[in-house]
Amino acid sequence: MCFSTPFSVFGLSDNRTQYPNPAVSPSYTTLPYAPFLPVYSLPVHPDPTPNRRLRPFFSLDLLLLLAVLIIVAGTFAFIKLTDKVTEGSTQDFDNYAILALRRPDHPAIPIGPPWLPEVGRDLTALGGVAVLCLVTLAVTGFLLIGRKYSAAAFLAIATVGGLLLSSTLKHLINRDRPDLVPHLSSVYSSSFPSGHSMLSAVVYLTLGALLARFVTDRRSKLYFLAVALTLTFLVGVSRVYMGVHYPTDVLAGWTAGLVFATLCWLIARYLQGRGAVENPDITSDQ
Repeated sequence: MCFSTPFSVFGLSDNRTQYPNPAVSPSYTTLPYAPFLPVYSLPVHPDPTPNRRLRPFFSLDLLLLLAVLIIVAGTFAFIKLTDKVTEGSTQDFDNYAILALRRPDHPAIPIGPPWLPEVGRDLTALGGVAVLCLVTLAVTGFLLIGRKYSAAAFLAIATVGGLLLSSTLKHLINRDRPDLVPHLSSVYSSSFPSGHSMLSAVVYLTLGALLARFVTDRRSKLYFLAVALTLTFLVGVSRVYMGVHYPTDVLAGWTAGLVFATLCWLIARYLQGRGAVENPDITSDQ
């Protein structure tokens, strides 16, 4: 039952006027009523719901937009870099970088401790065709065991497609290998773009994105992608250290590999949405 007080005529209200029973208005404070003193009803903000799910920072729409941006910007950067290389504008920088990694008094010996060239050979092998094929076959076998036949076929096609694209680009551009220093690794093809750098980007980034789909924790997703990027970076740097590639060769390989891997990711998402490629068994927030 509500009943008026003299304060109502002045536009003031007390807690008895609006809420005679404080139990039905838990969002307002209950203050003792004193005659002739207005007591205002003070709103109290309720605590946020503890189970409220926050919206992910990286939404799917944002990821798709970023992927398209990477493809467009990467393709443009690769074309511009190819023009600069064919014109010879980058040759001075390439020569300087190659010689900077060798001893000035003995260009046949790379800088660093005696064991570093062996580490360089081990790292550069991670981007070789043999190692990448073994890694791809291992992951393909894992997908086949899980009866994800379409996903296994897509991974194999993406890897073979990256190899064919790398060989085609090398044949079309046909840049000679560096001849300033002795090579610490055997080579059999043209220099631009770096096949090791491009294929490592294609395979490791594709596998990193694939493994990230099998976990829900965002830290685990970032971990897989960080490992893929680290391996790709180390392979590319090792090629320059071995004296078999110019820095621009490696940069072009990274760019082309990133564009190709991003394109494969977009195609995989599209095929998964249509049911042509299997989704992971777990629910992912991406």
